[in-house]
Amino acid sequence: MGYKVVDFHCDALSKMQLDPKLDFSSDRKLDVTLTKMTQGGVALQCFAIFVSQTLGTPKIGHILEQIDIFHNKIVTTGITPIRSVEDLLVQEQTGRIGGLLSIEGADGLEGNLYYLKLCYDRGVRFLGLTWNFANWAADGIMEKRNGGFTAQGVELVRTCYELGMILDVSHLSQKGFCELVDLAKLSGRPFIASHSNAYQICPHVRNLRDEQIKAIIELDGRIGLTFVPWFVKEGQGSSSKDLLLHIDHICSLHGQHTLMFGSDFDGIESYLSDLKHAGHYSGWVETLLKYYPEELVRQWLYGNALSFLQKWLPKQKKAL
Repeated sequence: MGYKVVDFHCDALSKMQLDPKLDFSSDRKLDVTLTKMTQGGVALQCFAIFVSQTLGTPKIGHILEQIDIFHNKIVTTGITPIRSVEDLLVQEQTGRIGGLLSIEGADGLEGNLYYLKLCYDRGVRFLGLTWNFANWAADGIMEKRNGGFTAQGVELVRTCYELGMILDVSHLSQKGFCELVDLAKLSGRPFIASHSNAYQICPHVRNLRDEQIKAIIELDGRIGLTFVPWFVKEGQGSSSKDLLLHIDHICSLHGQHTLMFGSDFDGIESYLSDLKHAGHYSGWVETLLKYYPEELVRQWLYGNALSFLQKWLPKQKKAL
């Protein structure tokens, strides 16, 4: 029996926005394509909407254009858009590959909560509150002052809770993270870190400190370990085996039910030596099975992400 994979972060949409000639079916310039996902057993992919800095100040038009790219150039290849628990069930039953949408950085929402609702209506189900720097809602992890949420940002979080938009903290400042933990506890809604590793193993500012990992575990959120080489290991020459230390560390904090993967494919230009595109997931599965029980491997590849989605994606309203 094969192994199904959920990948919670790639930047194929951003690449395709910058180069409209790219073909999602099998283009060699893309790390994530239909062909490579099939090779790697990727059953469900979260496509991030990230507005490249080369486009200037992010605007709602940039976001909507990437949503159109998803529907016109990715869904048309046979990918099933996932918006609800019911969509997830149909996707599992049919065996088709599913696609989720997330926004990486609230900048392009322009401080307008109507735009948030518009994106939700168009199928976006995850919101990364910041990229690396400050925006109208909160500070990113690279912002030296390490500020938290603005008043508008708190309103954004509350509106996300009302809509059912799931929050992602992978680029959020440490202070913002702490403030969101408090809001999450009050709301009863967890959040995810879609593409972050363990700071204790690799002390990059984008990785999660132990207290952050413990908070996500306590909230029953999810952590997507990422394949960005400089988040995996300091120095040169990193491979997938270096990721095992991150897995071991998070498991030592009782986070085995929290782990999933968020590759960041198409968002990086250098790679782990043996994990360079979605088709290489099959080799990553073989590596994991050498070191861990099959039941745990299946959870990390698919089960943990699936159980989270089954609980927190919206349910379709039945017609009266």
